[in-house]
Amino acid sequence: MMTQEKFKWGDFLGKVAVIAIPVALQNLLTTTGSMVDTMMIASLGQTEVGAVGLCAQFSSLMFSGYWGFVGGGMLFISQYWGAKDEDGINRSYGLTLTCMMAVAILFCILGTVFPEQVMRLYTDKESIQKIGVEYLKIAGFSYPLMVFSMAMAVMLRCTERVRLPLYGSAFSVVVNVALNWVLIFGHLGFPALGVRGAALATVIAQFSGILVIMGLAKAARHPYLFAVRRHFHWDGKLIAGYFKKCFPILMNEILIGVGNMMINVVLGRQPEEAIAALAVFRTLEGLVIGFFAGFSNASSILVGKEVGAGNLRTAYFRAWRLVYLCQLSIGIVGILLIGLHSPILSVMGMRGRSFEIAFGLVCIYAVASFIRMGNWVQNDTYRAAGDAVYGTVLEIVFMWIMVIPLVWCSGMVWHLPTLVVFAFCYSDEPIRYILMQIHLFRGTWIKPVTPEGQAALEEFREELHKKLPRNLA
Repeated sequence: MMTQEKFKWGDFLGKVAVIAIPVALQNLLTTTGSMVDTMMIASLGQTEVGAVGLCAQFSSLMFSGYWGFVGGGMLFISQYWGAKDEDGINRSYGLTLTCMMAVAILFCILGTVFPEQVMRLYTDKESIQKIGVEYLKIAGFSYPLMVFSMAMAVMLRCTERVRLPLYGSAFSVVVNVALNWVLIFGHLGFPALGVRGAALATVIAQFSGILVIMGLAKAARHPYLFAVRRHFHWDGKLIAGYFKKCFPILMNEILIGVGNMMINVVLGRQPEEAIAALAVFRTLEGLVIGFFAGFSNASSILVGKEVGAGNLRTAYFRAWRLVYLCQLSIGIVGILLIGLHSPILSVMGMRGRSFEIAFGLVCIYAVASFIRMGNWVQNDTYRAAGDAVYGTVLEIVFMWIMVIPLVWCSGMVWHLPTLVVFAFCYSDEPIRYILMQIHLFRGTWIKPVTPEGQAALEEFREELHKKLPRNLA
């Protein structure tokens, strides 16, 4: 029988820590770099902060465009890693890299060739548009570098080499901060370039991070990252299977990305003080997500690996424990963020009304993120185990029938205060959480793509059906 007593907590927590901590540290480093960017840009003025913040929302839209392929890549690579299928790992990485880079090149073209149209979409403030155009024309060249770095990180994390992306990010952040100091303000004999200097520093830092990751992976003799000839030997079965699993994730991320863009259009038409506060908040939000991403990646890798190896009971028990561990960690981070809000917001240039709005945003998010991140890690768990549909459908449906109408009407029709508009962004999370929990305990999200996992599926489902209460079975 499937009993909880047999679950080894010590071994489980150790494996979570090995993956989650380096990923969390990597994201923390990146977020710290973004915070330093914001602090430096804040010295130029709140208009500059708002402009760069809106440019960051454009790169978030790109994130939505390629994240479906990240999810598909993690699903296949982690399960093939569990099954020790080297050919499957290499081909899955090559297909993932190709799809991700196609998205990156598209956004690079949009950002560098059509920056005026991009900025007009996100805000009606001409002063913000002008500064944003200057930033995007240069920062757009960092998009392919950023995505290539992410693709390598997916491969390394799924094959449990999580420290290498961490070292690359650490070096990239140091380079970015140093170059920001030089290029934004014109130190060491360089001209003071303002936001253009921040954009140039981002491009150079991304490139340097790639060089570090590749150098370390080469020194460690990673067996898959440089097997270029094996990356692109695809057959129809792999491509069909890959896109079958990726399509729901891809549609989810695209529709969610477009939905978030519509929300950002509303937020971008708030008063300038609110736009500056939102830009600072997004940086702090990255801090929370950085902690969360460690658990999300641990869930995807540890669950996907066991599903691929045919250890379905282990995958099941790991999954729901990871959800609660994630929520616990996010709750702690939220409390710390509220407690330390005054010095953090002050050093990031918030004053007067902007400070008040930023503090309100932090308080709302500290509560909402506790549930939101639980939903997020559950969805990532389902995807890694082979179920890319359930969480995707829920997220899309609730965003488009509930969240977007509430945000749009409150901001564009009723002209409610910014904090009320912002709170509506999370109005669907509690409902989805209940539905996601029911699905989690049913275990029907375990859908292996490897022969080993498929062979164990029928027995697992029979045992789980006997164990669950009638109202869940």
